[in-house]
Amino acid sequence: MTRSPDNGPVDGRAEEVPPGDVHPDDLSHDEAHEDLHRHEDLHHDEDHPEDEDWFADGDGTLADDVIATGVHPDDVVDEDERPRRKRKHRSPAVRWGAILLALVIVLGGGFFGARALGDLVPSFDFGSGAPEDYEGEGSGEVEIEIPGGAGGGEIGQVLYDAGVVASPEAFSNVAAADPRATAIQPGSYTMAKEMSASAALERLLDSESRNVARVTLREGLWTSEVFALLAEGTGNEVADYEAVDPESLDLPDAADGELEGFLAPDTYSFAPDDTPEEQLRQMVALGNQRYQELGVPEDELRETLTIASIIEGEAANPDDFAKVSRVIQNRLDEGEGLRMDSTIHFIHQERGRVGTTDEQRKVESPYNTYLHEGLPPGPINNPGAAAIEAAMNPADGDWMYFVTINPDTGETVFTETLEEHEEQAEIFQQWCEENPDRC
Repeated sequence: MTRSPDNGPVDGRAEEVPPGDVHPDDLSHDEAHEDLHRHEDLHHDEDHPEDEDWFADGDGTLADDVIATGVHPDDVVDEDERPRRKRKHRSPAVRWGAILLALVIVLGGGFFGARALGDLVPSFDFGSGAPEDYEGEGSGEVEIEIPGGAGGGEIGQVLYDAGVVASPEAFSNVAAADPRATAIQPGSYTMAKEMSASAALERLLDSESRNVARVTLREGLWTSEVFALLAEGTGNEVADYEAVDPESLDLPDAADGELEGFLAPDTYSFAPDDTPEEQLRQMVALGNQRYQELGVPEDELRETLTIASIIEGEAANPDDFAKVSRVIQNRLDEGEGLRMDSTIHFIHQERGRVGTTDEQRKVESPYNTYLHEGLPPGPINNPGAAAIEAAMNPADGDWMYFVTINPDTGETVFTETLEEHEEQAEIFQQWCEENPDRC
């Protein structure tokens, strides 16, 4: 029989005798008496919730069993008349309390999960509001060291440990919101104490805040001059650079173990702990990068740099680089000596005077282009990118000579014949007479 949710019969009928069963009147008195008492026990048990397992199956077999055992239907209490068991109803306060408890558990788990995420990702902030931060530019000075490859979280921790910012998260949040933060360079910086995170970021992006030695090496310097400038800019000794083994610098094969010509001109920023070897290695590395960018064939690198170095030594104006390159190429093609004063200056390692003397030009050296035809055995200085490009791409022209008629302005005249050249050389000699201390 189908039962309602409270285990009572849907139609309330319990007196129907199943076919084939014995009618209650046919039962003996003892059996009826015994079953009557059992029926009374049934009424008694209904008042005791602890015995509710009797109805746990919910299929109505109990009422059927009573009828089947011979109890008269009149003695059976109708289901509708039987006192119904009352459902236990929780008060609204209890129900809402349970709901709130569940919410606390769920939200609490999310909170602690977010806090755990915040520990892994410093820029993630949950539940604590904005991270602690100072205001303003701060005061005093403190040196910090930003390691290579450090991200916003690691930099924030370095700043926090040094007392620069109030919390690592304050800086990492600011850095994450500013694309410029990716330009922060590793190295030593001078910062202020108790700076705002945004002020700290601006300071790190300011190249003047880096504790570095800046050395500008112009194009066309001899290696001896490079060493002197490096020593002056970094506090090292010239001997420290001279003692560096060229084999440790990753020089290209074309260098043949020599530095001249392979130290790329540029402005360098060296960290306080950079050794002379590391500084020179940076310069060689930049040169190697430039050769690739300019497309210099590896098997022509030494010759190209040699021509470029002569261009640097001879041309006063970069606009004349390609023309000087053409004169060099034309002379090489014609088998004439180059007769370049820059090669004589290199031999003597002397600057300050324009031109050369007869005595200087007589010095025996493979670099003396007055005595030896063709190119010198290697570069005579450290050329820049423009001169290297000019060496590979000389201008079109039949010039065989050139002379700088006014060293003050760099005015240079290119000529095809010796006669034309000698005319221009007289103009230069007149300038020398007017400037005897320069010639």
